[in-house]
Amino acid sequence: MPELYIGLMSGTSLDGVDGVLADFAGGRMRVVCHASAPFTAELKAELLALNTPGDNELHRAALAANALVRVYGVVVSVLLRTANFKPANVTAIGAHGQTVRHRPQEFDARPDQGLAGGYTLQLNNPALLAELTGIDVVAEFRTRDVAAGGQGAPLVPAFHREVFGTPGQALAVLNIGGISNLSLLAADATTPLLGFDCGPGNALMDHWCQRHTGQPFDKDGAWAAQGQVHQALLASLLADAYLAKAPPKSTGRDLFNPTWLADRLAPFGALAPVDVQASLTAFTARACADDVLRYGKASAALIVCGGGALNTTLMRALQAQLPGLAVRSSAGHGLPPLEVEAAAFAWLARQLALRRPGNLASVTGARGERVLGALYPA
Repeated sequence: MPELYIGLMSGTSLDGVDGVLADFAGGRMRVVCHASAPFTAELKAELLALNTPGDNELHRAALAANALVRVYGVVVSVLLRTANFKPANVTAIGAHGQTVRHRPQEFDARPDQGLAGGYTLQLNNPALLAELTGIDVVAEFRTRDVAAGGQGAPLVPAFHREVFGTPGQALAVLNIGGISNLSLLAADATTPLLGFDCGPGNALMDHWCQRHTGQPFDKDGAWAAQGQVHQALLASLLADAYLAKAPPKSTGRDLFNPTWLADRLAPFGALAPVDVQASLTAFTARACADDVLRYGKASAALIVCGGGALNTTLMRALQAQLPGLAVRSSAGHGLPPLEVEAAAFAWLARQLALRRPGNLASVTGARGERVLGALYPA
């Protein structure tokens, strides 16, 4: 008998929704099918705007959450139709929501009560999604980890270990979405797993490409490949204090956003846009590679997933920075790059259904393992 879960992911790249229908029969995950749906230009613009303070935010955020969930509903319908399953066949949907604020350490902890003061906010309307699909929905994965003093992110390292872990072999798994995150899987299964956000992934590159070419992203990194890396600008980008901070750590568009980029470009006058794109691509590659060298030198390979794995120029830059490692796409390990994060949230939904922890304290810095998510019954 199949044991079916759906995972839905709309990440910091803001390009749309990826969904997978996964079968966990026998305790091993198999992706039955994958579907995606783009955001309209209006929804993408509103989600991006909601990352920063603005007028009438509560009303706009509620409407944007409803619009997001309707895209989720479309993806669920396509998955069910493609696989010829009915809603009753699926145990639950794991729906991450759209992160618009991520400030887990906004305030100092209150040691007298042992409570965290920070927060993380993902736009979502899981009740509406349950109504639209007729399937149980699991959402709000990050908040319990933050409540337990953790960063609330990244949550994928435990899943990376589940699907990519190889006994006796140390591996690094790099997800490059809008933000990049790294999981370091030790050769010894008893060694705690390390994982954290490296810094920008595609977010700044996508912003610059959209602004100067009108395209939503730099396909294959072809535009960046035409430019020259501006070494002084690259050094300035790499000097950000976040990159040197020790884990546990997580970040997002709260820090790495167009305003941050404009501030760093200001001292350099008018640079050719294509050279800025080349520099931003080099920045993402260096930030990620530096973390692999700093924390994962023993890794035999770097497995790359997320949209960044499809950027040929970026992948070449990573390989150039890591000559001693094989840098390869997650597709070679049985899971295509655009399916990995959605599959992770199907897995996290199953973890809640089984009342098993979904976080790793060694990754997020939480006080311990916690069952993550809130259930919205169909």
